[in-house]
Amino acid sequence: MTKNSDPYENAVAERVNDILKQEFMIDKLHLDLPLIKKVVSESIQIYNSVRPHLSNAMLTPNQMHFQLERKMKTYKTKNR
Repeated sequence: MTKNSDPYENAVAERVNDILKQEFMIDKLHLDLPLIKKVVSESIQIYNSVRPHLSNAMLTPNQMHFQLERKMKTYKTKNR
């Protein structure tokens, strides 16, 4: 996925791949491509809409994104 085959160049994509493998065990399925695409799509929907995240104050990513007022800051400020 990167120019130099360095996983650190595309950390977000690597994290998504890891979640699909670790939590949803998609790499263990031996399905044809159309079915795998459907499973990946459903897994992403579950991840964003159903699964609460500790880093989001136990909200789902969709809940965190659509709240009118941020309940908490979920990132660290850099020391400058």
